[in-house]
Amino acid sequence: MESAPPSYQGHRYPAEVIAHCVWLYFRFPLSYREVEELMLERGVLVSHETVRRWCGKFGQQYANLLRRRRPRPGDTWHLDEVFIRINGRLHYLWRAVDQNGNVLDILVRPRRDTQAAVRFFRRLLKDLEYTPRVVVTDKLRSYGAAHRQVMPSVEHRQSKYLNNRAENSHQPTRQLERAMKGFRSVGAAQRFLAAFSGISPYFRPRRHLMTAPEYRAEMNIRFAIWDQITGVAGLPAVA
Repeated sequence: MESAPPSYQGHRYPAEVIAHCVWLYFRFPLSYREVEELMLERGVLVSHETVRRWCGKFGQQYANLLRRRRPRPGDTWHLDEVFIRINGRLHYLWRAVDQNGNVLDILVRPRRDTQAAVRFFRRLLKDLEYTPRVVVTDKLRSYGAAHRQVMPSVEHRQSKYLNNRAENSHQPTRQLERAMKGFRSVGAAQRFLAAFSGISPYFRPRRHLMTAPEYRAEMNIRFAIWDQITGVAGLPAVA
């Protein structure tokens, strides 16, 4: 059953303006002020604070609706963790992708110990509601301990050479982290990265495996789905 698009009741700007601003912010490494400037160039007067509120209110809703429309993830999960700075302190971003590069979930934690790994494994199993065939990680010991505790029947492959897919998925986050000059709190980082990981990768198909016409056709399909889940479908385009 498909979910209804978000309600825009009480907003003086039309849905297509709100959805486009949220798309710009989560798709590209832009600041709120840069989104404001891009909209101004198109003749739309909106403040960066308004863009910030829209992204906070609608970003996760859009990401959740996109995830419900995606095909069932693959049966091989690649997990990796990378450090990020939050208010000057080191934290870790845990990320899982399937063999096709689709982001399954993320989790921000202050450590990369067994407790954090166990929490991330359980989060994945709960949200995806099925067990993978293979889990691929690097040789961090926390993964082995969490695997034995949470999903011992699943094949676990540990190698720094097999996990490039998960490592490569961190690159867009790194680009955006530099543009944002870091995060202010763990909660803000989790909320932003959860929405970002649901929206940005959706508009990054595996272009190197497609011809130019195939890529354009695929992107047109994805834009049409975006218009449906945001409630913009059938409305005139932003001037």
